[in-house]
Amino acid sequence: MTPRRSALLAAPALLIATHARAAEPVDVALVLAADASGSIDADEYRLQKEGIAEAVADARVLAGIRAGPLGRVALAYVEWGAPGGAATMVRWMIVSGAESAAAFGRSVMAAPRSVQSWNAIGDAIDHCAALILDAPLEPTRKVIDISGDAGDMRSNRPAPEARDAAVARGIQINALAIVEGRETLVLSYETTVIGGPGAFVETAPTRAEFTAALRRKLIREIA
Repeated sequence: MTPRRSALLAAPALLIATHARAAEPVDVALVLAADASGSIDADEYRLQKEGIAEAVADARVLAGIRAGPLGRVALAYVEWGAPGGAATMVRWMIVSGAESAAAFGRSVMAAPRSVQSWNAIGDAIDHCAALILDAPLEPTRKVIDISGDAGDMRSNRPAPEARDAAVARGIQINALAIVEGRETLVLSYETTVIGGPGAFVETAPTRAEFTAALRRKLIREIA
């Protein structure tokens, strides 16, 4: 066999190996999906983004990341609300320490607000699941983190169906309920949104407590 023919036959294997190396191993691939629907005014929207930036950079969260077998996670930021309109505002970034956590936070804060309406949680789950499954990552665990102040309203695919499809692909879905007097919201998220082994709902009684609630949630999700 000529050297040229040997090289041509070896090429597919080389491409496969190169593609495999391109996938970044991480402990967790986590999508932070925030409600940006009409019920969230400008001040509340800013508080949510600040809460995400602060929680990711918190020393306790960073300690949890460093304690993982690989010591790094991949984070993405999605805004949701409109039926079929969930939008990826910050694509995958590797976070392994204070500097990369701060960079992710700056990216979240710098992202423009997407145009959203209503509360299409099922479509948000579908969007986040596709984002995880298409990611150039090799995560040990795959997690969607849905935060919001209302239940599913106008999804093209109802939240329970989207949840079940995501869980079937090995994705865990957790939720952060911004309650503010809507006590039934936790039950709604428990029965229609979360799924997968160990899935849970964290609660923020008010928007002012969003950062603390998200920090608790991240520590549980990353541990």
